[in-house]
Amino acid sequence: MDKHEHRAELVSGFLKEQKEIFDLSDQGIYAFLDDDCRVCNSKFAKMLGYDSPEEWFKVNVKGAFPSVFLANKSQQTLVNAYQRAIEKGVGSTIEVTWKKKSGGDVDTTVILVPVAYQGHTFALHFVS
Repeated sequence: MDKHEHRAELVSGFLKEQKEIFDLSDQGIYAFLDDDCRVCNSKFAKMLGYDSPEEWFKVNVKGAFPSVFLANKSQQTLVNAYQRAIEKGVGSTIEVTWKKKSGGDVDTTVILVPVAYQGHTFALHFVS
């Protein structure tokens, strides 16, 4: 198994373990391990104009996640919060503007928290 396959299995396992929260929450939720290893709930996918979490996941991330999904003004804000979560175990509440599939924007508040799963640190995001 290569590194990508291993990380994809981690995301799948994390989602199975957290499925109840992903399904029940009134907030959009996504978990991020890296650009290719991410998962979201239906509320988050629909918030950005995607029909399903699977459609959102299939978006080809060329470059980096922030440049694909975030308005320019929000990219560094999310990157900084992510780095604090992964490197220092610090949660954050930040204001973020997302790019919608249709080309519009959606302003949100994101609660980002670090979580551990099988020895790997994920950034779990709750989006309102």
